[in-house]
Formats: sequence, C-alpha cells, structure tokens
Amino acid sequence: MSVKGNFFSRVAVSAVAALSIATAVQAADMSEEAIAERISQVGSVYLDGEGPVTAAAEPAGPRTGDQVYNTFCMACHGTGAAGAPKTGDAAAWEPRLAQGRDTLNQHAINGFNAMPARGTCMDCSDEEIVAAIDHMLSL
Repeated sequence: MSVKGNFFSRVAVSAVAALSIATAVQAADMSEEAIAERISQVGSVYLDGEGPVTAAAEPAGPRTGDQVYNTFCMACHGTGAAGAPKTGDAAAWEPRLAQGRDTLNQHAINGFNAMPARGTCMDCSDEEIVAAIDHMLSL
C-alpha cells in the first residue's frame, strides 16, 4: 500500500474513533434527571382492588361472520392446519355437512378433535360462530 493510502486509512480510522467517543460521551448524560429517567420503573403492579382497572372494550354489536373468520378462523381454515377443512374446499367440508348442520355448529361451538371450543374466540356468541361457519361455506 502506498504512503498516501496508509495516510487516508489512518485518517479514516481516527475519524471513526473520534466520532464513536464523541457519541459515547454525549450519550452518557450523568445529570440527576437523566439518571432518574434511565432507572425509572417500566410498569406498575397493582394488588386486586388497589389500582386502576380498565375493562376490555365490549363489541358494539355482534361481529359479522367475515370479522370472526378473519380474526379467529383464518389461521387454521385458510391453511388447513391441524386437519382443518380449508375455506372454499367443498370436498373437505362435505363429510362434515353430511352429519348435519346442527352437528357442525355444535362441533364449532364446543370443540371437536383438534379444533378448540369456539375456535379460540372465547368471547364470541354462538350466533357469531355460526355466522363464521356461514361465511366459510359461502366462499
């Protein structure tokens, strides 16, 4: 390497080192306010009945079958995970429909084989689950 190349390499390394040191010095604000902010608690713990309680937002009304499907059902019924009949696959739904729509609805509400009760939508009403099934069957 030439003398000129060595010079520029040293200058570049020196510049990076100086910039790193300047940044570290600037970031190490040791004022009492800065230290207090860095070591302050991240969250709060409340004992039952002592702290603020926020209720989960209740749905304004019944969710549509499309909303329930896209939020809770699509992960399995869109991919066929764990043997779930895929949405739009009439052949996969045929044996389930052959048992009767009431049985299909009850399996969705109460769970059956690998499908958990309500398909993981614990706050869905029976009507919302049935609407999600209607939506899947319509696609």
